[in-house]
Amino acid sequence: MNLFETLGKRLVFFDGGMGTLLQEKGLAAGELPELWNLEHPEIIEDIHRAYLDAGADIIKTNTFGANRAKLRGCGHSVSEIVTAAVRLAKKAAAEKDALVAMDIGPTGKLLRPMGDLDFEDAVFLFGEAAKAGEQAGADLILVETMSDTYECKAAVLAAKENTNLPVFATLIVDERGKLLTGGDIPAAVAMLEGLGVDALGLNCGLGPDQLLEFLPQLQECCSVPIIINPNAGLPHDVNGKNVFDVGPEEFAADSKKMAEGGAWLLGGCCGTTPAHIRAMVNLCAGITPKPIEKKNFTVISSSQKAVYFGGKPVLIGERINPTGKSRLKQALRDNDMDYLLREAVTQQQNGAHVLDVNVGLPEIDEVSVLRKAVQEIQAIVSLPLQIDTSNPAAMEASMRIYNGKPLVNSVNGKAESMKAVFPLVKKYGGAVICLTLDENGIPDTAQGRFAIAKKIMKTAEAYGIDKKDLIVDTLVMTISAGQQNAAVTLEALRMVRERLGLCTSLGVSNVSFGLPHREHLNAAFFTMALQNGLNAAIINPNSTAMLNAYYAFCALNGTDAQCMDYIGHFSQQEAAAKPDSGTQVSLPEAIYRGLKDSAKTAASALLAEKEPLDIINTEMIPALDRVGVDFEKGTLFLPQLLMSAEAAKAAFEVLRAKMREKGETAKKGKIILATVKGDIHDIGKNIVKVLLENYSFDVIDLGRDVPPETIVETARAQNVKLVGLSALMTTTVVNMEETIRQLHAALPDCKVMVGGAVLTPEYAKKIHADFYSKDAMGSVRFAQKVFEQQP
Repeated sequence: MNLFETLGKRLVFFDGGMGTLLQEKGLAAGELPELWNLEHPEIIEDIHRAYLDAGADIIKTNTFGANRAKLRGCGHSVSEIVTAAVRLAKKAAAEKDALVAMDIGPTGKLLRPMGDLDFEDAVFLFGEAAKAGEQAGADLILVETMSDTYECKAAVLAAKENTNLPVFATLIVDERGKLLTGGDIPAAVAMLEGLGVDALGLNCGLGPDQLLEFLPQLQECCSVPIIINPNAGLPHDVNGKNVFDVGPEEFAADSKKMAEGGAWLLGGCCGTTPAHIRAMVNLCAGITPKPIEKKNFTVISSSQKAVYFGGKPVLIGERINPTGKSRLKQALRDNDMDYLLREAVTQQQNGAHVLDVNVGLPEIDEVSVLRKAVQEIQAIVSLPLQIDTSNPAAMEASMRIYNGKPLVNSVNGKAESMKAVFPLVKKYGGAVICLTLDENGIPDTAQGRFAIAKKIMKTAEAYGIDKKDLIVDTLVMTISAGQQNAAVTLEALRMVRERLGLCTSLGVSNVSFGLPHREHLNAAFFTMALQNGLNAAIINPNSTAMLNAYYAFCALNGTDAQCMDYIGHFSQQEAAAKPDSGTQVSLPEAIYRGLKDSAKTAASALLAEKEPLDIINTEMIPALDRVGVDFEKGTLFLPQLLMSAEAAKAAFEVLRAKMREKGETAKKGKIILATVKGDIHDIGKNIVKVLLENYSFDVIDLGRDVPPETIVETARAQNVKLVGLSALMTTTVVNMEETIRQLHAALPDCKVMVGGAVLTPEYAKKIHADFYSKDAMGSVRFAQKVFEQQP
């Protein structure tokens, strides 16, 4: 089967859940499924054949966890296991003219700064597996079940850098359509299409009826074929076995709706059997795929949100740029990242949609400082960033580790600039600011600048970069040096919008250099530029005059529905002054915003007037509660939750030092946390640990893959009254039940709380857990309740 000749002419079908069938064949809880490629090859081959007989066009290799992080200590190399897996799949597929997808699942770890896995280490892990897959004969790479866009980027980049195979990527979302780390579907699509995946979609986590609800969202922003591989519902325990609640006919019926709704590739994940795939193929095979409508959005993204250009004007905050800012220059020289973070937070609070990040000073290492600044700012603000540098090495280093699809500032009409920048935009995905200057300088006329914009667009096309990813800056020159400078810029802007159909951007405040009372000129010029088609303005979002002009313009030109933003803007002005990044923030605010250094400074200052325990109870706990409430409401996501926890931890260290001097303690009670035997996915456990410690609980972390006996013995020896257990895999939840059984038998007064992706409240009740926690804050609430009841 030729993949790309087939796509679009008919539906293409994936197979179903390999793990589900392996369990039926005797895979023990906690056993590495990938080892069966070597130890039970006949069973793996039989499963592939069963799915092929059911009608699958693409079968996934048994390599979901085939990476160094998971295979460590198993006695076999990644290459050995991957090669065996691909050969088994190829042998079966050859009989049906089917294709083999090299399956790549998540590592089970969070990447830095949220977790402990470095981005480049992740790229290496995935690249090693992908390379082995291609060498063994795989036809494509499928990156699947990714709950974090950052890890997904590492896997896609690794596949692209180490193979020449087509790359597909599918993500796992919750009932709100959010990834574990808070990203939404438009943001993920922007990043993945920027990276050049050949198809993308959703898998696992939810049943077919639930994933069907997200198909319209995918279609609204997707220009590549859509894949949907749902679970057969969620698992339930029936007589000691995991049973999924969606049968083949129901699964097929929902799959038919997906096909009719626009999905091009369909298959199954956990709980789906050859019967599910057969029913789906029988019902859907005759459906002709809907044509894909190419989207011409100009879009960038962070890990959590996408920002579109071309509709309501976009504000790009300019405050993280040392030009003319002595305090920022000093902060960069002193490696004072907290100052940059406060600038970032302040601009976000004041209404910026995108943040410019420029650290260009001659006396610093721009490559490392820009990379660090991008990573740290992304950890605490949800806005997309504009990577602003003329240094190609710094640009590449930052684009590579950027979580999302960045805006790059900039390329210009010089051959040297385009040769350096366009390959980076093509490889890492991004939209790029195009400056209308070239080897002859900045043209004096609008026609000259328009001609350069046209040249840039044509050259970008030769690099395979679509014009929708170009944003033209027709360059603002100060009117103090030329009376017609503003008029020329605006005329060029209008020409680019009307004749080339490209989005535009300007550094607005340049117009007033050398003149007094600059804000008046800036605001007036800003309004004129907006009227001439300006799509994105690089401005100071802390400037009241600029924001007043912006909200007034949007209300007048019809992009502010019912003038709600205009009303809200002026209501806030009347209620309170805008935040100023130059002042130190309070301890609660530093914790809420995730500002570690500010939190330490504020905690130290408070010790002059309050006792440590008083600070914990009156300043820190309310701040953590605010974080927790917003996390539970879905207005604050995992990255911010973790960075808030880090800020609280930094403040705690200051207070604990003082308490040690006085012989005091803030501990509330001991809690054991463990990932159950056979399961090495500890993301959830580690998040719970961070939060519990910040609420002053004494956490005993037993780590991953912990036998029930170890947990019981530790609880007995340490007189622990609460144990938290996590499991991600359907193959390991049975060990959770056994652990609970042993704990309740040995220590009847010890409570057990459980959590994990495959668990439900019903399942938790079935295995006699005392509490099911949907998220980390739920664990904190339950712990508070348990220890409040202790004598």
